[in-house]
Amino acid sequence: MIERYTPPEMAELWSDENKFRTWLKVELEAARAMARLKIIPKKANDVLQKKADFKLERINEIEAEVNHDVIAFLTSVEEIVGDEAKYLHYGMTSSDVLDTSWSVLMQQAAKLIDKKLQQSLSEIRKLAKKYKDTPCIGRTHGVLAEPMTVGLKFAMWYTELSRGRERFKAAAEMAAVGKVSGAVGNFANLDPQVEQAVCKALKLKPAEVSTQVVQRDRHANYVTSLALLASSLEKFGTEIRNLQRTEIGEMAEGFTKKQKGSSAMPHKKNPITAERLAGIARLARGYAVTAMENITLWHERDIAHSSAERVIIPDVTTIVYYGLEKFVGILKGLVVNEKRMLQNIYYGGGLVFSQRLLLALAPKVGSRDKAYRLVQRNAMKAASGEGRFLDLVKQDREILEHMSESEIEQSFELDYYTKHVDTIFKRVFGK
Repeated sequence: MIERYTPPEMAELWSDENKFRTWLKVELEAARAMARLKIIPKKANDVLQKKADFKLERINEIEAEVNHDVIAFLTSVEEIVGDEAKYLHYGMTSSDVLDTSWSVLMQQAAKLIDKKLQQSLSEIRKLAKKYKDTPCIGRTHGVLAEPMTVGLKFAMWYTELSRGRERFKAAAEMAAVGKVSGAVGNFANLDPQVEQAVCKALKLKPAEVSTQVVQRDRHANYVTSLALLASSLEKFGTEIRNLQRTEIGEMAEGFTKKQKGSSAMPHKKNPITAERLAGIARLARGYAVTAMENITLWHERDIAHSSAERVIIPDVTTIVYYGLEKFVGILKGLVVNEKRMLQNIYYGGGLVFSQRLLLALAPKVGSRDKAYRLVQRNAMKAASGEGRFLDLVKQDREILEHMSESEIEQSFELDYYTKHVDTIFKRVFGK
């Protein structure tokens, strides 16, 4: 179950106080630009910059009456500023404030998330280097395949999360646009220089063209990139969960001294945090679908997207941030059972060395198919518990006609499977 917990930094970011404070900043930057362009009186701007403020309780009271959040906000500011407030929001439409503010808040969230991504990558890198040469068994279809190293698993995580980070950074940059272009985006009541000045002050780019709103493909890209990040975390968590299974026992979440795994069974140590990552990913993917649905709006805008994104954008940034926070905790406390990994490699007396034996035997018998059948019949016996694979092969007269015991044993050498690990690591982490 996902904890009902919001990291305090995200709670502060998505608070009403920060939202309205951002709205006010957009309005004041617009007023400053308009005063410089002599669209509104300089004196009015001076008053606005000095006195403009709001009261949360009052905004809520007014909105209950007028059923319009931006009007409620502006009315609250007007009550504090006085007559000069008539020059606030001059020529602007609600979405000039809302969409530009969304972009500011989404960039703030992106910075917080990127810090967690960097922490995650740092911890994965440490694990990769620590277990670079630690042998383990690779699995395909959930079945024992061939030996590899634990470090290669972590190197794979590192590259995938690195791609996710770059993808999200690019999506955040694409979403870092503002618009102060009026009711249908034609600047009829505004000067484009106002938009330019507001965006520059807020470290955004002006949307090349807008309607009443910034186009929602930008937001969908942002949310979808977060869903992809969450899906990668789920993938990593699923690997840990599978390896923690009792019959595998190669890896596990840390378990504190006072922690309890089950209300009924005292012996239990469950991978609850890794499972939580799966739940987070399911939510994030659902939000991605909603974000894509928000792209389609009627003509220059409707508000079909508005109610949905007020939920999905704060939620998806918060849960992915939370998921990364939990993932870092998993990595720091991760238990790697090297002894069990080695035991699993030699399950069945070395079954996983069958391909190496096949490749050595095929040229000697003159037929890959014949060599395959000779190796397979011994492998199947070992898999069904009729003996150890290596011993069975050494006892197979047909194989012994073509290979000595020494040659057979060479096919069961573990180092053969790890000889290129350094090369892979150089490609992932550099020299």
